[in-house]
Amino acid sequence: MTDPVDVREVVAMHLVLSDASVLPVRTELTFDPKDPYTVRLDFTGSHSSCTWLIGRELIAHGILATGTAPAGTGDVRIWRDEDPTFLLFALSGVEGDALIAGPADAFARFIAATTEMVPFGAESAQMEQEISRLIVSLLDA
Repeated sequence: MTDPVDVREVVAMHLVLSDASVLPVRTELTFDPKDPYTVRLDFTGSHSSCTWLIGRELIAHGILATGTAPAGTGDVRIWRDEDPTFLLFALSGVEGDALIAGPADAFARFIAATTEMVPFGAESAQMEQEISRLIVSLLDA
């Protein structure tokens, strides 16, 4: 049995600065069906890069959320901009806060591809399969 392939998409996004100017940010989204609850976002700017692990369900909710009722309440909040073609990510971390904007359709397409692979609600069954494989490989070692 072959392992499922990751879902990947590269998205051109923008870091929105406090003066409303923007800097380009290349963002690679990765979904590994072995970790079906999480999406990895690798942000790469001209002088730095960082990685965030964000709940897949949070991104899906963010695609439907508005600025007055964003998805998320902690370090990650996601919502559609007043211009609904953009999705906004407000990220808060030890190094500071960031507002990153990107095309909403790219995120919707990415989430749709992940749900074809692992439907929402089926994540725990996927995790059980991976745990079983891990146990077998440890016992065979």
